[in-house]
Amino acid sequence: MMITHRPAEQDVISSPVRKTVGWLRPGIALSLALTSSACAVGPDYKTPNPHLDTFHSAAAVNARRAAPSSAPSLDAWWNGFHDPELVRIEQRVLSQNLDLAAALARVRQASGAAEAATARLLPTLDFAPEASANRMSHESLIGHVVRTIPGSHRDYRTYDVSGAASWEIDLFGGLRRGQEAARDEEQAAQAERVGERVTVAADAADAYFQIRGDQARLAVVEKQIAVDSHLLDLVRQRRASGVSNERELAQAEALLQSARQSAPLIRIALEAQLNRLDVLMGAQPGAYAAELDARADIPDIPAINGATPAEMLRRRPDILAAERRLAASSARIGQALGDYYPKLSLSGALGFQSLNPQRLFTAPGFQAAGSGAIRWRIFDFGKIDAEVQQARGANAEALARYRLTVLHAAEDVENAFTTLVQSEQRTEELRIEVVSLTRARDLSEQSFQAGVIPLTDVLDADRQLLDSQDQLALNRANAARAAVSSFRALGGGWPT
Repeated sequence: MMITHRPAEQDVISSPVRKTVGWLRPGIALSLALTSSACAVGPDYKTPNPHLDTFHSAAAVNARRAAPSSAPSLDAWWNGFHDPELVRIEQRVLSQNLDLAAALARVRQASGAAEAATARLLPTLDFAPEASANRMSHESLIGHVVRTIPGSHRDYRTYDVSGAASWEIDLFGGLRRGQEAARDEEQAAQAERVGERVTVAADAADAYFQIRGDQARLAVVEKQIAVDSHLLDLVRQRRASGVSNERELAQAEALLQSARQSAPLIRIALEAQLNRLDVLMGAQPGAYAAELDARADIPDIPAINGATPAEMLRRRPDILAAERRLAASSARIGQALGDYYPKLSLSGALGFQSLNPQRLFTAPGFQAAGSGAIRWRIFDFGKIDAEVQQARGANAEALARYRLTVLHAAEDVENAFTTLVQSEQRTEELRIEVVSLTRARDLSEQSFQAGVIPLTDVLDADRQLLDSQDQLALNRANAARAAVSSFRALGGGWPT
């Protein structure tokens, strides 16, 4: 801090003001020197370095594509699916989601708290001009004296223009530790906001792929209903010709009803995901449902590079937030320890006071005051001990939570990678099964029409095909959702 002297102002300021300013300068300079040279109490924070071995499931993820180098950027991983509708949904969610709006508001709160902690390190100045009209009581102690003076008046006015300044000198760094903690908590809030962004982006993609999966399952059911209706018509014709019996007709009717009763359950699940997606986009359920009426196939899953633990630690917002909370708790220890030491405060007031407004800004009307005070909780060490113990306990808890967050993050990655690899493998097996069952079902129907096999064989083949097709549609959606979970587990969805 530099105090400059301007000669142009020296002629304006009266000599009493210059004397007072000159008296205050050594105290201010001494305070600045003490503050800048003092060391802050409490432990100096060191970022923990958790050791994690290479993810054992990463090799399988890297081997699932011929060219893993073509993996999309984690910043906007949804572009890797090459689905324009998904990209449009993500853009809408990231700009309209209300959880993100609430997270941004929490960042503003933490930023305000950090600014307030910084302001406590600086002097405060209050400027309070005042004019008052007064009537003195002649029955008061002073009034008894004044009324005996010739020419005295009991009515008078006073004019006061003054400013008061105060400053708590941070000799031992307690206030600086508080500022440090508030700044760390602000950074934690920013990381948590990023974490909310990662979550809502993944939730939107998860809902989208469930919608596409349910639509694919509905298409399977509708196709099956058409096939079973055709089969029922065929059995009715054979019954009319006397070739089929009543039992075969009842079985064909039951098969058709079984296919039809599957549709309502899928529509319920589909509606729930459509509503979920609308809420994620900050809209009333049903607002954007019409945009997804046109069915589309589930897109191919992009390549995913199995990240190293170091990359995960750098990208995961929950880990970054936990680390900043740990840093803040360490600084709070120093803030609590600062109460063991005395606190020095300086205060001063400069101003003018007069009964006559024309003589207000004159040398006789000038008044000044300065003081220094030391406050020391010397008989309150028991309470300070408890506060320090509480701060140390909070720090130990934050360290444990940080380590647990790291382990849970590694668990998320391992689970997501394993689910992705196994889901894709099952999808390929189901595709082969559907091809085989489709051929078996067609051959069964041909054999039934030729009278070689009974209707029950056709019904069994039909039932197996329906179940396999349904499982294939469901598993394709689950594989896409597993890819989304992998991107989320790696902390994708924001530019580092």
